[in-house]
Amino acid sequence: MAPSLSEDYTHIPESKTNDHTFQVSEENRVFVLQHKGKFAYETRPTPKLPTSRHVLVKIIATGICGSDVHYWQHGRIGPFVVEQPLVLGHESAGIIVQCGSDVKGLKLGDRVAVEPGVPCRSCEFCRGGKYNLCDEMRFAATPPVDGTLATYYTVPEDFCFVLPPNISIEEGALVEPLSIAVHCSRLASVSVGQKVLVMGAGPIGLLCCAVAKALGASVVIATDIVDSRLKFAQRYAATHTYKMQKDLPEVNAGNIMSSCGIPAGAEVVIDATGVAACIAAGVFALKKGGTFVQAGLGAPDIVFSVGEFCSKEASYKSSFRYGPGDYALSIKLLESNRVDLKALITHTFKFESAAEAFASTSRQEGIKTIIYGPDSDAPGVNGSP
Repeated sequence: MAPSLSEDYTHIPESKTNDHTFQVSEENRVFVLQHKGKFAYETRPTPKLPTSRHVLVKIIATGICGSDVHYWQHGRIGPFVVEQPLVLGHESAGIIVQCGSDVKGLKLGDRVAVEPGVPCRSCEFCRGGKYNLCDEMRFAATPPVDGTLATYYTVPEDFCFVLPPNISIEEGALVEPLSIAVHCSRLASVSVGQKVLVMGAGPIGLLCCAVAKALGASVVIATDIVDSRLKFAQRYAATHTYKMQKDLPEVNAGNIMSSCGIPAGAEVVIDATGVAACIAAGVFALKKGGTFVQAGLGAPDIVFSVGEFCSKEASYKSSFRYGPGDYALSIKLLESNRVDLKALITHTFKFESAAEAFASTSRQEGIKTIIYGPDSDAPGVNGSP
């Protein structure tokens, strides 16, 4: 059953103290990963604004990402190790309750999507328009930087994006994964009339399908091994679906091309699985001169046919998070109803049930799970409402 989304959620503290802040509690409740496999709740001091250009956001909704679950289950992702208690969460939206004295583009009460990674702004990559590659990036819920599963969170003004009235606060939280899909599509230069193959129909794969369709792709193919995911993808954004078989990659690729009406292959292939067999099949299904975008992460070393790839004079691009313009375009796609995020939200939980939300997500129940902020008085929560 679809969740009851709070499209008109406008709750803000009632007591206003001055032009720059609402009444803000001194207590900041947070959901913490103490170490691998162990959650806890803590009450910490409410964070102070680091600069006069920061705002304080009262977090209303946070989506659970696969990386959050991975930290919980394994205590690390690659070189990032949980060595001290870590507040999880980075897919968030909320309401501005305090503004620094030099904040110009935001005001108290604005509903905003939070971009959770803040770069140094001065290195080669930042100044070159690729701040997602900044070595000094401080990304929420990536050790040792705390995340957004909290009452309050401080954000630089330019990393908050005001939500139009027709976008719910829950959708605002999912602007983060949508921006990943937007980034992939922009890397591939997806355009009108193209044929796009997306390997994997999890949340990111589904969003890649939705963005490709919104940008004008005439054929959007989703692959997976789970029937229920493929059925949802067909209803959601894919024009065709294909269930991967235990065959050679070239056999799966040939089946995709023949059954989905792309005999010459797809101009764009986006892998959202990180699975070697899917990546290899995608290479075989890529059209000559096409673009392959790697979005999914799996084993550190993947084998695929370099000869097949080189003979097509194709482009291979890797995608890392998102960069300039991705959040803004994501919100435009939502505002114009060209992408639907509501359909992806299958489970919602109160803040007090965050551990249950993580367990549900780890069991792959539903598609996207939302945890509401402390004392948010959110509608229809705990499980599938």
